[in-house]
Amino acid sequence: MYSLICKSSHHITSSIRASPTHSLCFLQTHLFSSSLSSTDHTPNQHSFTVNYLVNACGFPLEKALSASKYTNFETPNKPDSVLEFFGNHGFTKTQVSKLIRGSPPVLLCNPEKTLLPKIDFLKSKGVSSKDVIKILSTGPTILRRSLENQIIPSFDLLKKLIQSEEKTIAAIKRFPGLLLFDLDTCLLPNIEILREAGVPDANIVVLLTYQPRAFMTSCDKFRESVEKVEEMGFNPLRSKFVLAVHALRAMSKLKWEKKVEAYKKWGWSEDEILVAFGKHPWCMTWSEDKIARVMDFFVNNMGWESSLVANRPVLMSLSFEKRIVPRCAVYQALFSKGLIKKTDISLVKMLESRESWFLEKVVNGYEEEAPKLLKLYKEKLALAN
Repeated sequence: MYSLICKSSHHITSSIRASPTHSLCFLQTHLFSSSLSSTDHTPNQHSFTVNYLVNACGFPLEKALSASKYTNFETPNKPDSVLEFFGNHGFTKTQVSKLIRGSPPVLLCNPEKTLLPKIDFLKSKGVSSKDVIKILSTGPTILRRSLENQIIPSFDLLKKLIQSEEKTIAAIKRFPGLLLFDLDTCLLPNIEILREAGVPDANIVVLLTYQPRAFMTSCDKFRESVEKVEEMGFNPLRSKFVLAVHALRAMSKLKWEKKVEAYKKWGWSEDEILVAFGKHPWCMTWSEDKIARVMDFFVNNMGWESSLVANRPVLMSLSFEKRIVPRCAVYQALFSKGLIKKTDISLVKMLESRESWFLEKVVNGYEEEAPKLLKLYKEKLALAN
């Protein structure tokens, strides 16, 4: 934390002291220690706006200079009232900083007339205060869009398509940008492309609810992804069809090729990769780093054949730190004590099973023979956290 008085920007601190909400700005100034180096070297010729963004909102100097080109003010009164508004509605200083960095012009909004109605609308639809904060921190531009002309019509259209207010909120939480797009031109045509391909509405709703970003592209690019999935032989009546569409939509051709190469390094053939993608499309969405870490662990630490993972690609989607490492540690402990044999219980089953089953059948099931097993498991989970 750094001193409240910024020697290099004396004129802004003087102005903030005169502000009715000076205490909030002082707290903000104390908060953003990351801006210390910037303020120490900020020359006096920088505008009031730049100094305010750095000192009160935690902007890096370069971003503050850029933002000041389209967000400008000469006194702290209006931005102070905005920061105070968010603080009063449960936003942490970190969340406020993220929100303002994402949309600096929000500092010029009228809290009661422009900001509050958006918050009240979301809460009226059953969105919790915690989720309202998450939505607006992730999609701050929502606060500057028309409630009547953009936000409410978008929400109503989504609810009509998904046919559930709860699932509509879930989709918005995953991608707040749904409330910003012209859904008539970017969402509905892509939904129609899926229908033309024979995808049931129920599966379209699943994709829209859990992966809404998949629809946010041009019709040409979306149709191209759908056609590729058809060429791969996916059944449009199965949910894997829309998952495959999402997976292809989430990456460029270059990224796809990099994932292919990452698996080939472990001996997978192109046919095995396509078969694995057909079984579990998510296996192609992970980073090359995760692919390397998981494959290295299974092959070099657990002694598996690479083809075993290719046959069970769902294993690639398990959390490396929270699932694979802790459960394999338990398995190895039991195996080393001679309490289980490779034929007694499948490690794959141990990895894929629910937490309740794993604790009951494996960890607690050998409590007498291996009393420290639960401690080992918890220690590995603690490392992940």
